[in-house]
Amino acid sequence: MADIIRRFGWRHLRSAPTAHVRHHRRGRLVHDGPGLSFWYRALTAALCEVPVDDRELAMAFHARTSDFQDVTVQATVTYRIGDPATAAARLDFSIDPDTGVWRSAPLEQISTLLTETAQQHALDVLARTPLAAALVDGVASVRGRIAEGLAAEPRLEATGIAVVAVRVVALRPEPEVERALRTPAREQIQQEADRATYERRAVAVERERTIAENELASKIELARREEQLVEQRGTNARREAEESAAADGVRAEAEAARTVRLAKAEAEAAREVGEARAQAQAAWLRVHADVDVATLHALTATRLAENLPRIESLTVTPDVLTGLLARLGRPDGDRG
Repeated sequence: MADIIRRFGWRHLRSAPTAHVRHHRRGRLVHDGPGLSFWYRALTAALCEVPVDDRELAMAFHARTSDFQDVTVQATVTYRIGDPATAAARLDFSIDPDTGVWRSAPLEQISTLLTETAQQHALDVLARTPLAAALVDGVASVRGRIAEGLAAEPRLEATGIAVVAVRVVALRPEPEVERALRTPAREQIQQEADRATYERRAVAVERERTIAENELASKIELARREEQLVEQRGTNARREAEESAAADGVRAEAEAARTVRLAKAEAEAAREVGEARAQAQAAWLRVHADVDVATLHALTATRLAENLPRIESLTVTPDVLTGLLARLGRPDGDRG
C-alpha cells in the first residue's frame, strides 16, 4: 500500500519499489512506473497500484481418482504480474487517493483464477489415474500438468500474469484409506522386524550353544587332566611305595647282615672268652691242686672275707677265743 500525505489540499504519494503506480489526470497518463513519488490533487487524480513482486499462492482442493477414491492435493503456485498496464486494464487495481487502499480485491480475483485453473488440470489428470499410481507418481504428474496448463492458459496471459513455479506439496487420500494402505506396509515391516528378531534370537541361541559346548569341552578336558593327575599321583605313590619297600628291604638286609656279623662276633668273642676262662680255670685248678689244705683254707677265708658284707662290730666270746688259741698252740702236724 502506498504512503499518502496531505498538505494544503494536495496529496503526496510514495510507493515501494515492488509496486507499479499509474497516475491518470483528466484521462491522461501522468506517472507510470514502480517506486514513484509525486504530488497530486485528489479531485483530478486516478491512481492504480499494481504489485510486481513474486507472490506465493497456497491452495488445497479435493479430487477423485479413477477408482473413485477421494484425495487431497496441496500445492503452491508462485506468480507475478509481468505486465502491470495490462493487469490494471483487466483488473481493478485502483486505490483511494486519500488513503491509498485498494477499492476492490484484485489479488483475490487472481488467486481464484489461479486456483480454479490449477484445480481443473489436477482433476483432469487424477480422474484417469488409480489411487495406487496417484500416490506413487501423482505428485510429479500433477505438478507437470498444472505447470503446463497454467502456462497455456490464455486468460492469464491476457491479464498480464506470469507463473514462475508450481510445487505440489502433498497428495493424500482420506484418513481411513490411508490407514488401510499403510496396513500392508506396516505388516511387512512388522514381519521384517519379527524375522530380524527371530534371526537375532537364533544367533543368540547358536552362540549360547557354542558357549555351552565350549564349557562342556573345557569340563571334559579338565576331567581328563584330573584323571591323568590321579593316575600320575597313583603311579607316583606306587613307585614311592616300591622304592620305600626296596629301601626297607635293603635296610633290613643290611640290618640282618649286621646282626649276623654282630652275633658271629659275639659268639666268637664268647667262645674266646670261654676258652680263656676255661684255660684260666684249668690253670687255677692246677695251681690249687699243688697247694696244701691250710693254704686253701686261708684262700677260702680270704675270698669269703672279700665277699662278706660289711661288719660294723665283732664280738669274740671266750669259747671262740679258747678254741682259736688252742688251735694256734698246736703243732703243724696237728693242724692238718
